Amino acid sequence: MSIPLAEQLRPTTWEEFVGQEHLVGKNGVIRKLLASKTLPSIILWGPPGTGKTTIAGLIADELQVPFFKLNAIDAGVKDIRSIIQKAQPYKTAILFLDEIHRFSKSQQDSLLHAVEKGTITLIGATTENPSFEIISPLLSRCQVYVLKPLDISDLEKLLQRAIDFYLSKNISLDIQEKEALFTYSGGDARKLYNVVELLVDSSDGNVVVITNDSVEEIVKQKFLLYDKQGEYHYDLISAFIKSVRNSDPNAAIYWMARMLEGGEDPLFIARRMIILASEDIGLANPNALLLANACFDAVHKIGMPEARIVLAECAVYLASSPKSNASYMAIERATELIHQTGNLSVPLHLRNAPTQLMRSLNYHKGYKYPHDFPNHFIEQECLPTEISGTTFYFPADNSKENELKNYLKKLWKDKYNF
Repeated sequence: MSIPLAEQLRPTTWEEFVGQEHLVGKNGVIRKLLASKTLPSIILWGPPGTGKTTIAGLIADELQVPFFKLNAIDAGVKDIRSIIQKAQPYKTAILFLDEIHRFSKSQQDSLLHAVEKGTITLIGATTENPSFEIISPLLSRCQVYVLKPLDISDLEKLLQRAIDFYLSKNISLDIQEKEALFTYSGGDARKLYNVVELLVDSSDGNVVVITNDSVEEIVKQKFLLYDKQGEYHYDLISAFIKSVRNSDPNAAIYWMARMLEGGEDPLFIARRMIILASEDIGLANPNALLLANACFDAVHKIGMPEARIVLAECAVYLASSPKSNASYMAIERATELIHQTGNLSVPLHLRNAPTQLMRSLNYHKGYKYPHDFPNHFIEQECLPTEISGTTFYFPADNSKENELKNYLKKLWKDKYNF
């Protein structure tokens, strides 16, 4: 099996590394740490193909310490314990855990003691915000460094490296246009090299002509049309959301499966379903939000592949629920009015009055405590005087909100006469 171009051209020294000057340039923070021969546990957070794995390897090479590598997609607590055991005889050892955000809470917990004792120095790599995806006790023991997408000048250097490599193999790259090549790479070195390699492999001669059209054609033919950071990522999640909103569980399951098979983070899908439950289902079925939140928690706890079952259950439930965007539209209307009217004063009777001065200024005066009245309700205006009587919430036509509509009408009479 041939070694991919991206692997063959992986940097073996800091001088060969392209990009991330703020971290690994001559005055970069990681290089300064290495100069002192000390390294805390760190989290490398950045898009795919920006050098996280390479940085971890170069760190281990410079420190000359044992280097263990795991991918959170297919590793578990047993693998972690095995590596911790292997690291015991050494003064220090590095564990590189790729896609650390894929580890569940309990799996991340298994790292804590070894990191705290210094048995291992953890280098975690993630494409997701560590604040949301890594448990607080572990995150507090790590320094977080942010990697940036490669810019055009970085991609130019990488492309030249590919040209030189193939020239040594008697293959000439005739690059007539670069725009599509750089666009499809999206600041991802691995993706850039993959496209170039595909173009070379699909060519018959020793001269490979690269144009925008040839790049677009090879991408359509060979690449799985899913990219967690790119346009298709948003197309698929859009298709999923619209399928749920349209009460089509079959389509919702299909688009979810497409995302999961393409490598999407299941927690991203779970988060979107929490938003869906409020935005598109709302008070038509209040239990939808509870189930979506429980789904997110369960997915976080158990991880893949079993998490796909939890996601599927939630997706079918949301798609099959009655729909209402009344609450969403209410907050939209209120926000729009705030932008038009500015910060209107809080009516005196609604103000807090913790001091005598505030009470002397009539703060809280005239407020009627609803629980002192029949049905725990008393009619009093709670909006600023300037917008008194404005309606933001219009209940949708479904059984749950019809109940709310009738209840509000009964309390407020004409004021809530929808």
